[in-house]
Parts: sequence; structure tokens; C-alpha cells
Amino acid sequence: MKAIVVTDQAAGTAGMKLVERPEPQGAALASLSGANYGDVVVQVHASGFTWDELSWPSTWIDRLGRDRTPSIPGHELAGVVTALSYGTTGLSVGQRVFGLTDWTRDGTLAEYVAVEARNLAPLPGDVDFTVGAALVMPGLTAWQGLFEHGRLRAGQSVLVHGAAGVVGSMATQLAREAGAYVIGTGRAAGRQTALDFGAQEFVDLDNDALEDVGGVDLVFDVLGGDIAKRSAGVIRAGGTLVTIAGPTEARPSGGLTIDFVVVPDRAQLSELVQRVRDGRLRTNIGNVAALDDAVAAFNPTERIKGKTIIRVHP
Repeated sequence: MKAIVVTDQAAGTAGMKLVERPEPQGAALASLSGANYGDVVVQVHASGFTWDELSWPSTWIDRLGRDRTPSIPGHELAGVVTALSYGTTGLSVGQRVFGLTDWTRDGTLAEYVAVEARNLAPLPGDVDFTVGAALVMPGLTAWQGLFEHGRLRAGQSVLVHGAAGVVGSMATQLAREAGAYVIGTGRAAGRQTALDFGAQEFVDLDNDALEDVGGVDLVFDVLGGDIAKRSAGVIRAGGTLVTIAGPTEARPSGGLTIDFVVVPDRAQLSELVQRVRDGRLRTNIGNVAALDDAVAAFNPTERIKGKTIIRVHP
């Protein structure tokens, strides 16, 4: 099968290569002797890629610290189940699915991938594979940040950093639908995009004073660094700073700071895709490229707004 592989961490996306790799063996998977319990093989129709995953240790080493290169990156997918491991239940061959694969296993920038069935959810027939793949990582990250970790409720206020970006635009929509008052931030060029996705106010981080926002109940942070530290000061006493940008010493007065890593969740994926079907949620896709053109797509000559999706099968 065709797949994108990486072998050189220092090279970044420039070190990606399109190669031939063995397909996951569906026949062996289905036999008692060869079973990797709970796995399915998925023919990948669309795949997402998160720009900083080439800096993650899990891209290069397994859970025991052993080198696992050449590794296939990408952990977001939408596709069709082609084989089941022995004893796997809940999915069937030919079923459309989408989901998030394990960090330390070969990923989704390939024609086929073996993935744990529990990490996948059914993808309704009226949702395009491209939309499904674009929904996975941003949708789960936003949902878990707002509702699991931030415990956002109707009537509260939330400051969403990077509100015009892939994750921020998803968080903005979900928070607004949940009945929160949403203040988005970003660069000036992102103002209209953030407002179009549902932000009720916008703070230009280059020219506006973040400290003028006042007391909010929750900050959803994707930026980290100085912005995270300053954000702690605009959270009301007892409020929460939720960040995906790594550990920070920033703490709101009397409140919590939570740094988290997104995890697969079938029930949450189902909630997200239903909102897409109802027209309550939309993805932020910037570029769609074929697998043959993936290396160039991940090394663009100009800045791409929105998420890049690789369409593996037409």
C-alpha cells in the first residue's frame, strides 16, 4: 500500500516520504492465532494530520522507548472497515467509520490502517469522509476541553484563544451552542472568521489589551506561553484555565489550571457528527489533497488557513 513515512525527527515535514508499505493483514487478524484483540482494518478514505505531531515522542518511539521508525504519522481518519480481529464486536465489515488512532502505532496517512475498534464511531452515510476526518481531533479536543475539563455550563463566559483556527473554531461553536458567551482571540486577520464561527466578541492579541476582557469563567487555551499566563488574570475567582499547549504555571485566583491530551471517545464522536448533520457544527477545512500530493501539502509555500485533509481514496 502507499503510505507517508517519517524517519528523521530533525527534518520535520520536509522529511516525509511517500513509500510502499505492507498492508495490515486482515486474514491473520481474523484468525485466533493471529488476533490482536479489538482491532479492525480500515480502508482510509480521508486522513487528518496535526502539525506538531512530529515533535511528539510517540511518533518516534513505542511505549517501551524503542525506536519505531519508519513510522506512519496521522491519527485522524474516516474510512470503511475491511476486516475484523477475532472476537471484535460492535462494528462490521463494510461499515463507514471515523475516529482517532493510537499515538504509538502506525497512523492514517496510508491506504489502510489497523486500529482499535473502540476508537472508532459509525460515520453516517450523509457525512462526507473529508468532513469526518476533519471533525475528529478538533472536535474531540474542543468537547473534552470545554465540557469534561472546563465543565462549561449555559450562562457562563468563555475566552477561546485562536478562535479562527482549527480547534478554536470548533470550541467557539460548541460553547456558543451550549449557551455560553464566547469571546474569541487571535490575529486581526482572523476576526471575521472567528465571528462567523460564533464568537460574540473578538480580541486582537497584537493590538488589543487582553486584560480589558474582564472576568470570564473559563479560558480555552491553544497558545500557551505568555498568553496563558496573562489569561489567568482575566479569569474570575474560582474559574478554570484549560490548555492543550503543555504544562503552565499560570493559575487563576482560587481556580484550576488543567493541561490535557485528547483521547478517543466513541460517544463524543457520535455527539459531534450528529451536530454536523443537524447543521449546528461545521468543520474548518483549508486544503484537501491526494495522498500522492501529501508531502507537498504539508510543506506549503504559503500559509494555509484551516485544516489540511488528505483524501486517500476518491
